[in-house]
Amino acid sequence: MADWVIVVDDDEINLKMAGHILSRAKMRVTAMKSGEALIDYIGKNDVPDLILLDVKMPGMDGFETLNALRKTPAGKDVPVIFLTADENESTEAKGLLLGATDYIRKPFNPDVLVQRVTATIKTHNQMRDFEREATIDKLTGFYNKNATSDKISRMCMEKSGTLMIVDLDSFKLVNDIYGHEMGDKVLSGFSKVLRDAMKFSSVFGRFGGDEFLVFAENLKDEKNIEEFSIAINNEILSEAKKMMGDDMSIPLGASIGAIFVPDHGRDFEKLFELCDRALYNTKNNGKHGYSLYKDESSVDAVSEDISLDVLTKILEERSIPRNAMWMSEEAFGNVYKYMIRYMERYRGTAYKMLFTANFIPKELSKAEKEKIMLMLRKILQESLRNSDILMQIGENHFFLMLPEINDYNVDRVIKRIMNSWEHDEFGKLADLEVETECIDNRGNDML
Repeated sequence: MADWVIVVDDDEINLKMAGHILSRAKMRVTAMKSGEALIDYIGKNDVPDLILLDVKMPGMDGFETLNALRKTPAGKDVPVIFLTADENESTEAKGLLLGATDYIRKPFNPDVLVQRVTATIKTHNQMRDFEREATIDKLTGFYNKNATSDKISRMCMEKSGTLMIVDLDSFKLVNDIYGHEMGDKVLSGFSKVLRDAMKFSSVFGRFGGDEFLVFAENLKDEKNIEEFSIAINNEILSEAKKMMGDDMSIPLGASIGAIFVPDHGRDFEKLFELCDRALYNTKNNGKHGYSLYKDESSVDAVSEDISLDVLTKILEERSIPRNAMWMSEEAFGNVYKYMIRYMERYRGTAYKMLFTANFIPKELSKAEKEKIMLMLRKILQESLRNSDILMQIGENHFFLMLPEINDYNVDRVIKRIMNSWEHDEFGKLADLEVETECIDNRGNDML
């Protein structure tokens, strides 16, 4: 496709000459006689590869035109070369400070004009390609993790709409059964499903292996989130069967955590945390749907009868990296999966434990329960090794992962924890139960 240049000059002779020279060089040329005409055109049409802009014009001069151009979404990045007969260096310096790419003196030499225009377009395209490679995830075409955080955090600060975390349920099974090449195809297909199903102007980012971040501008109705959820869950299963065959039995689907912006502030980290809690709520209530964070009551508490089996399935699916040293659900999930891979490679073993505090006085306040759990956390940490990890689930559970430990030492750890709890003043306020499972050196749970 031919490069497209817009020439803006109030002198008709200069317009014709530039148009003739560039057309002979096989470029597409559009001529305009004023800065006002350019700004009006850019706001309504496609963006050219380059603009040749005369400095001295009646009405808006070249400087004013460039300044106005840079304030428009479409014209903020297009390269501009000034045309001028002025030999004053201060004029050239002013233009470069405003963001002009280069200057060409009038009357212009045909070879110089073509070479300058060609070189500027080539350099601009290269820079755009470099920027794209640095910010775009090649597999999905969405922003990559770093660019996603930057772009969507700005949108949370400036726009109104809905922030969503979208997780592809059971994706790990695709890689395990059909291989990573098929997994890549499914992720690529899922990205198209997401884009096609969204009816609002949106920014999409791939934030983890199989988790995506979406900011849908001006989406403020829960009904639209529900429609989006239904659409992507229906379509991803259909697309997956096209790729893997009608006998594909993996329960692929999508879980969504959503939050309206700026209803709960504009700080991206805080919004992400609340959105992530909504996603966890979806995961813990059957997946393949959505949860909208409205307030604390809209996010279900973790079920009191939670089991290691349920918790393990949730953790194995989660993949958003977090960096907190005290393990949140996300950080724990990633460390958990890393440890599983480590044991598979080095033939190690580990134990999973779930400690549950059953509060005895039923009328305990939330603050009192938190004090009990803080003491239990302290006892657990003091009873474990530096290599062990733990996190709190809900108001009365702690999930532990103990690598490289045998049955004998597991029993000793449990006895030590139980003994410490029984002799602590808070031990009178909650009975402690423990559930354990061993993971063998192939990463499999052993009953």
